[in-house]
Amino acid sequence: MADKIPDLHAEVRAGTGKGAARTARRNGMVPGIVYGGGVDPLPLNLDFNKLLTRLRKGRFMSTLFNLKVEGQDDVRVICRGIQRHVVKDLPTHIDLMRLKRTSRVNIFIPVEFINEEECKALKSGGGLLAVVRNEVEMNVLAGDIPDHITVDLAGREMGDTIHISDIPLPEGAKPVITDRDFVIANISAPRTLVADDSDDVAEDEVPTTEMGAPDGE
Repeated sequence: MADKIPDLHAEVRAGTGKGAARTARRNGMVPGIVYGGGVDPLPLNLDFNKLLTRLRKGRFMSTLFNLKVEGQDDVRVICRGIQRHVVKDLPTHIDLMRLKRTSRVNIFIPVEFINEEECKALKSGGGLLAVVRNEVEMNVLAGDIPDHITVDLAGREMGDTIHISDIPLPEGAKPVITDRDFVIANISAPRTLVADDSDDVAEDEVPTTEMGAPDGE
């Protein structure tokens, strides 16, 4: 299970409505609200600079956060909406939803490759591991999020393509993409080897047209 869910710090916003929201923005905060989980909605303020840094890292809408508010119990949340300035494209309001441990959520899980030293194609064959996806969007329980998906390279051979169906997935986790067996990685021959194979073609193996005869005769 994941034990490194990132913290998202906020403070309770005094007052609601447009006036309180404007005051928050003037003070370098982004107004927001957290709702769901069988508890009343709670108006919040989040530090503008810290939130912007998080947003620029990407995957904000599909990242599970541990919401920390002074005087409140920590709760797991996921973003369900971000309002932005129509010109500057900067966040002006954020909606967060509380999640129960039994709630299911779509989240990106890192892919970890192991046992490269037991893969002859990579260790002694000079093969190259081409990673197509270093993370996979999975549907998981909020209370049982895996740290990673493991790809075992032991016994893999040159030319192997590793699909999502080839990987044992953590219990209760399933890929969001279900309409195709997408590729995670493949093991390919070194480019120099491919080039050498092409260069080995003998001159007399190249088709030629007989001198003096029109093409095709």
